[in-house]
Amino acid sequence: MGLKYGKLHDRHWLAITEDGQMVTGRQEPRMVLLSMTAEGGELCLNAPDMEELRVPLHQTTNDVTNCRVFGADIQGRDCGEEVSQWLTRYLTAGKPFRMVHYESQMKPRKCVKIESPFPADEEVAYPDTGPVMLLSESSVRDLSSKLDKDVTVSQFRPNIVVSDCEAFSEDSWDEIQIGDVRMKRVMACGRCIFTTVDPETGVITRKEPLDTLRSYRQCDPSQKKIYKTAPLFGQYFIVKQTGILHVGEPVYKISY
Repeated sequence: MGLKYGKLHDRHWLAITEDGQMVTGRQEPRMVLLSMTAEGGELCLNAPDMEELRVPLHQTTNDVTNCRVFGADIQGRDCGEEVSQWLTRYLTAGKPFRMVHYESQMKPRKCVKIESPFPADEEVAYPDTGPVMLLSESSVRDLSSKLDKDVTVSQFRPNIVVSDCEAFSEDSWDEIQIGDVRMKRVMACGRCIFTTVDPETGVITRKEPLDTLRSYRQCDPSQKKIYKTAPLFGQYFIVKQTGILHVGEPVYKISY
C-alpha cells in the first residue's frame, strides 16, 4: 500500500468533487502548492495565502463517501466541513470540493485492473497505478539538458529518488534492495499532462516537458498496447519484503 511516514500514509488522502469524482493537479494545478503534515493527532494543511488549517487526523464519526479514481470505485472517510471550505476557498474554482481519507478497513483498488503487468494480489488506495514510483536525479538532469528551462524531480512526483547513477539506469533494475526492503520492478511510468504543472508556481502549460519526453522516451513498439503514446519516465516497483527506508541509503541491484 505504499510508503508511510509517522501518521502520514502516501496517497491516502484525496480531493473530490461533491459527486465523488477525483480532483488532481490535472484539473486544479494549484493543488501542487498544497502541503500536508501530521502533528500531535492533527492533520495540518498549508497553501499560499491561506491560514494553516488543523483538524483531527481521525474523524471516525464522519460519513464514508463513495469515490471514483480513474473510473474505479473506492471509498474515503470525509475529512469534514472545515477542510471542504478551506479547500474550496483555496482553489477558487467556483464549485465546492471535499477531501477524504482512505482507512485500512476499506476495499482497495486492484493494480492489475489499472495496468495489466501488475500481479493480481497488488493493491493501492488513491495512487494512479502502483505503490512505489522510483526515478533517478540523473534522468531528470538528462531531460533538463534538452529543455530551455530546467525541471526538478518534484515535477514527476516519485516517492523514491535515487542519486549517483547513470541516466535511465533505473530502467534495468528488475530487483533492488534498500536497507532491508526488497522491491521488484513491474513496468515503466507512462507520463501524462500532469508533468506540465510547474511545482513552484502551480501553473500548467500542457506542453513541456511532456513534448520533449515524447521525442525520445517512447516505448518499444511491442509494448504499445500497454503504454500507447505515453513517454516513459521513472519505474513502478512493488514491495516484496517490507521494512524501513532511510534517506541516504545505498540502492543495491539484485542479480541472479
